Amino acid sequence: MSVNRAKPHVFVLPEDRANLVITNAFHLQVDWPLQGQMQVLSPAGGWSKVLDLFQTEHIAEMQKYPHRFMVLVFDFDDRIERLNNAKAGIPEHLTERVFILGALSRPEALRQANLGSYEDIGLALAKDCREETDTIWGHELLRHNANELDRLRQHVRPILFPSI
Repeated sequence: MSVNRAKPHVFVLPEDRANLVITNAFHLQVDWPLQGQMQVLSPAGGWSKVLDLFQTEHIAEMQKYPHRFMVLVFDFDDRIERLNNAKAGIPEHLTERVFILGALSRPEALRQANLGSYEDIGLALAKDCREETDTIWGHELLRHNANELDRLRQHVRPILFPSI
């Protein structure tokens, strides 16, 4: 299903299959009539490919569709400087509509930290977003996302979870 581009909508570009499963589980928690305002794209195949795809395809699309928000999801591989590197590739006029999230190391570490399956993690992340809590987002492998999460809650939460 494709989104209604005339309304605010969210595209999510995951790095790999693990991030895709987490994101799809999150998507299932969006209120039913609004699920169509979020589209999870195919995995890019690496964190640098997420950035490449964003720059080569999605910047032009975001300029064409001013109601589009993008969430780039990739592993930080214990290199927090990736956030600043990624932000440097976002045109200034789009910075308020692009968000970068991911596990500090890799999604596998989230499972090893007993946060559940990838599906469970995605469901818990969505619950935190819906309820504006930090139960899972506050975990040591995810808390580095706090600033992006604050921005995401301000701009994207009303699109996906407006009834709260």
